[in-house]
Amino acid sequence: MGYDTIAYDDVEPRAPGMYFLRDALNCENLGVTVVEADAGWEGMEHDHGDAGHEEVYVLLQGGATLTVDGDAVELAPGDAVRIDPGVTRDLAFTADGSKMIIAGAP
Repeated sequence: MGYDTIAYDDVEPRAPGMYFLRDALNCENLGVTVVEADAGWEGMEHDHGDAGHEEVYVLLQGGATLTVDGDAVELAPGDAVRIDPGVTRDLAFTADGSKMIIAGAP
């Protein structure tokens, strides 16, 4: 079969509201995460320099602040941000009912 399919919320969340789809979709290189969160949800600062993964963050609904190498980038629904592998990033949601998709690959 040339494709895989899954409903993201059928995947066991790794943390509250975080659905990692790489394994469920049998991805070899691409990581895909769906995040559902309310205002006050905060991630942890990190980068992907060792793995060489760039990431794209797409806010579907709600509000979020993505801090990229110390610069706060305010996101509204429909906004997308691409981040180089070795650059630090930290995500925080600023509105209840927020939803975001994060994709990363080398």
